[in-house]
Amino acid sequence: MQKSDSLLTLRIPRWTLALAPLALLVALVAAFLLLNPLAFFSGAFPPLEQLNVQRVTFPAEGEIRLELINGGPDPVTVAQVLVDDAYWQYTVTPGNTLDRLERATIDIPYPWVDGEPLAIKVVTATGLTFEEVVDVAVRSPRADRGTLLAYGLLGIYVGVVPVALGMLWYPFMRQVDRKWMNAILALTIGLLIFLFVDTVLEALELAAEAPGVFQGVPVVFFGILFSLGLLLSVGRSGRMKSPLGIAAMIALGIGLHNLGEGLAIGAAFATGAAALGSFLVVGFTLHNITEGVGIAAPLLRGDRPALRTFLLLALLAGAPAILGTWIGSLAFSPFLAALFLSLGAGAILQVTYEVGRLLVRDAQRENRPALSWLNFAGLAAGILIMYLTAFLVKF
Repeated sequence: MQKSDSLLTLRIPRWTLALAPLALLVALVAAFLLLNPLAFFSGAFPPLEQLNVQRVTFPAEGEIRLELINGGPDPVTVAQVLVDDAYWQYTVTPGNTLDRLERATIDIPYPWVDGEPLAIKVVTATGLTFEEVVDVAVRSPRADRGTLLAYGLLGIYVGVVPVALGMLWYPFMRQVDRKWMNAILALTIGLLIFLFVDTVLEALELAAEAPGVFQGVPVVFFGILFSLGLLLSVGRSGRMKSPLGIAAMIALGIGLHNLGEGLAIGAAFATGAAALGSFLVVGFTLHNITEGVGIAAPLLRGDRPALRTFLLLALLAGAPAILGTWIGSLAFSPFLAALFLSLGAGAILQVTYEVGRLLVRDAQRENRPALSWLNFAGLAAGILIMYLTAFLVKF
């Protein structure tokens, strides 16, 4: 019997065996759609409607623009629009009816007042309302050279400059005793732990704002696992385990975090949320200086790098903030911001593991405990520093 089965298998081409289950699956789905057994369960049930406002902009004086997406399973028809509880004229592009995952733009000629809040409601044909509240009405930035330059300089100020300033502590760290070097590595682990937790929480918060059909929360966790697995695979090479390789991975993880941070900053300034307090930029600058210390700490274990190496590491960690401010100010998406932050969280988790291994190996070489009181104090100090500087950027 076994011999006849093997002969039968050999006569059938391998590609046929691979495609046969797929062909049967297609036939099964086609039969289901043709027979339409769901007609038996149909009734006078209201449609399941879900409209998500992706972005509200003010492209010109007396003009409001809403970007919508249909995140529900059924088509949605826009019937009316209210601004500050008053019905208002509007135009919808490409049309009033949005199919599943279809996007549309609503233009409203409304005399909004600079700096004042607005409440906008979209009413569907079934009477459901979807409200979006704008805290501050501010003229939206244009995609011209001046805007890109302004937001680019903002990204440099928030991302590149503080990281470079933090790395200036490298000469001082180079002159301390070995036990203090280990304490600085422990401080780096504390910085990374806080950064990882903060990044995950920010990603989950943004994922909750994305349409439910995009499954933002699962994407955050899968993004962390994907980034972690990818960097663990890359990190198996000897170069990535060197002090310079670990510093580069730390800079990469921080760069992905700063990309998401730049998205948030750009979107905040574009919508006026940060116009009420310019201290936000100063706060991010002070908060990010500690990241430069974390990048420079692994370099204490190797030869003294060239100045060009420090510049490249600062750009790797800080320059993504420039791209983030551009995207955030011109085309912010909560889903993409959550995805970038999740990738950054996975990278931060991986480099935390690598720095921890570096600290343990050094302790074993010196026949000392890896978790000494001094190292524990450095770990706690790293978390405390990040926590205290976060007071400047949380509001």
